[in-house]
Amino acid sequence: QVQLVESGGGLVQPGGSLRLSCAASESIFSINTMGWYRQAPGKQRELVAAITTGGSTNYADSVKGRFTISRDNAKNQVYLQMNSLKPEDTAVYYCNAHIVVVTPEIDEYDYWGQGTQVTVSS
Repeated sequence: QVQLVESGGGLVQPGGSLRLSCAASESIFSINTMGWYRQAPGKQRELVAAITTGGSTNYADSVKGRFTISRDNAKNQVYLQMNSLKPEDTAVYYCNAHIVVVTPEIDEYDYWGQGTQVTVSS
């Protein structure tokens, strides 16, 4: 079981910056992929950014060039630096841990944090 706790959300003006943090209950080295998802009112949850154990990253097209995902293995934390924020970035942001095991059989698990609200408004 992996426990995830997000923090860092809040209210920010358009064009501003915010950094989200996700603290994991165990070494993120053992987690294949960690990422950030967001869900706005009336919309489905969508992937914002993800980072693998190898350091590969993926971003939603809407946030490329503005958001940066990073991790600190020593602190068991993952971060999402959000710059040039837009009103459409307003959503609840969730930390996700995706674990793939190959023994004794292939299986996948997803764990989620409780979410942190990000509101971009002037």
